Parts: sequence; structure tokens; C-alpha cells
Amino acid sequence: MNSRERTFIALDHQEPDRVPIDFWCSNSVSRKLEAVKGKPIEEIMDDWDVDLRYAAGPAYVGPELRSWPEDSSEDLWGVRRLCVETEAESYNEVTEFPLANARSVEEIEEYSHWPSPDDYDYSVVEKQLDDIRERGRVSCFMGDRLNRVAQLKPAMYLRGVEQIFIDLATQPDIALCVIRKIREFYVEYERRVLEAANGKLDIMVTGDDFGMQHAPLLSPQMWEEFLGEGFAQYNAVAHEYGVKVMHHTCGDVWPLIPRMIDGGLDILQSIQPEAAEMDAARLKAEFGDKLCFHGGMSIQRTMPFGTAEDVETEVRKRISSLAAGGGYILCTAHNIQGDSPIEKIDVLMDAYHKHGRYDV
Repeated sequence: MNSRERTFIALDHQEPDRVPIDFWCSNSVSRKLEAVKGKPIEEIMDDWDVDLRYAAGPAYVGPELRSWPEDSSEDLWGVRRLCVETEAESYNEVTEFPLANARSVEEIEEYSHWPSPDDYDYSVVEKQLDDIRERGRVSCFMGDRLNRVAQLKPAMYLRGVEQIFIDLATQPDIALCVIRKIREFYVEYERRVLEAANGKLDIMVTGDDFGMQHAPLLSPQMWEEFLGEGFAQYNAVAHEYGVKVMHHTCGDVWPLIPRMIDGGLDILQSIQPEAAEMDAARLKAEFGDKLCFHGGMSIQRTMPFGTAEDVETEVRKRISSLAAGGGYILCTAHNIQGDSPIEKIDVLMDAYHKHGRYDV
């Protein structure tokens, strides 16, 4: 059974030959793997028989994004970021929230850095997807960390993490305006990506963190009021093109899951094991007939700090909880980070194959 057959059977809530496998890691881990194994990351993933692959997506061709001598630069939203290097990783940290001081809807509307879908060249997408299909893999599009179909995260970058939540509670007109402007961009951007895909995209991956480790970031009622319409709209656009939607969110989002299902979500990603109410077996029992799951392996504890035996035990537990009847894709809860030893990644991938078979 090939990757495409296997994954589509699983997403149809049936059992293929084995549980489909995905692989998420940071850029630094990808480079380390290439150095250790002496081959490109795509070939390494082929050696592991990873079933899903991610297209880079459209190329930015819009107005030049500003940069500054001290290694800070502007993203597509006009948000200034500084490249921060650690021993293991590098990140682009926000240094300035450009709409933090806006006091009216008019100021939000007049902001000069709202991106346009015209800022991208979509003609490159189909070739990317052809390359994935030539490898026999399932084609996905996620975008990069700064440009992923979302609502709340870009609002945090524009207004500030604290301020957007103050807006939600005390200035709903401003919050709704910011989120509407973001949604207007992404609905059209998503549609153009799907149009350019020419029927060759299998999974659209959206990403918006709705949870902390002990609770959702906002109540179900507030989520519905401010984010529910856009969430459903993103899903509906993908479904128009026959594409399934996987949504990534960290944290405890248990109270929001029924609303995500009502909004048309196909696959919930992260299943962060440290989050308070995200017990895998409970998720499967409650929602497994309506929703597929992706992820579940800890990058906070097991991968960086656990033993090889801990990694294998966690793989067995996730498969036991989530794989019965299909509807599950093996992966870590987020990108494997630079603090995880390369040897343990090999253990993880071997354990996926060792314990993930249905046909034994």
C-alpha cells in the first residue's frame, strides 16, 4: 500500500496497512539530520517512509520588506522582528507591534501595511505539488511560521498579545476590524493557492494557537463570536476544491473542539500531551467518529529529555489511544527542536513502523 492510499484510507476512518506517518522538525534539526546522514532531508524522510510532504507555496513578489542593520526585518504584516540565536535554534522575535497604539477602527482601516493577495506569485505551486506526487506522497500546504492561514496569531503580532485580548473583552469593534482585515487577506490568498494547485493539493493546513497548557485562551462563546465565522470560512474554501483541512493549535482546546467540528474541520493537529484536557484516549472516544487526529508525541519532555525506552513507550501509548478504526496520523505535537538528540529521532521513526501496523 502506498502513502496516498494509506493516508486517505485512514482519513476515511478506516484501517490501512499501518498508521500514516508525518515528520515535523525545525530548520536546525533538518540541517543536523542532513549533516549526520549525508543526504537531503527529503531523502531521509523517504528512508523513513514518511507519508506526508509540504509544499513551500507561493513566492512573495510584493513591495520590498524593510530590514535594519541589527538583524531585524519586517514581515508581510509590517511587524518588525529580530533574529534571536540560541545554542540550539534561531527565532524571529517580535520587537514592535505596529497597531499597538491604534485607538479607533479608522486607524486600523488606514494601516498602510495590510498585505494583498496580489503580493504573491502562485504559479510556482503546481510544480511543487507535482514533485510531491512524483514521490508518491500526500501533498500538504502550510505556509511558513509568519504566513500561515490564521486569525488570532496575526492579530497578536499586530496589536500585541495582551492588547488583542483586552480588545476582545473591552473594544470588540477594534478586535473585529483587525480580525476581519486578516481574514479578508487569507480567504483570497487561500483560494488562489487552491486554484493554482489545479486539483493536486490534498491537505490545507491552517494554524492558530487557541490554547494554553491548562485552558483555552478564550471562552467557547468568545471564540465563536470573533473567530468562528473565519474558521468555518477557511474550511469551506478548501472543501470547495475537494481538499481536507488540518488545523494546528497548541494547548488545551477541549471546550472548542465541538465548535471546530461544526466549522467543518477534518483533522486536529497537536494533541499536545502536556495540555490539561487533551488526553488522547478521551479525545478519540468523544470525537473520533467526527474528527481525525495528528500528532501527540511530546517535544517538551519525551524527545529532549526522555530515554529511548520512553520514546517507544509514548509511541505505543498514542497508537493504542488513537489508531483504532483509522483517523490518526503519527507525528510529534510540534516541530522537533534542536535540544532533541538525533539518535532519539531515529528511535521515534523506528517505533512508528514497529508499533504502527494494523496488518499483524
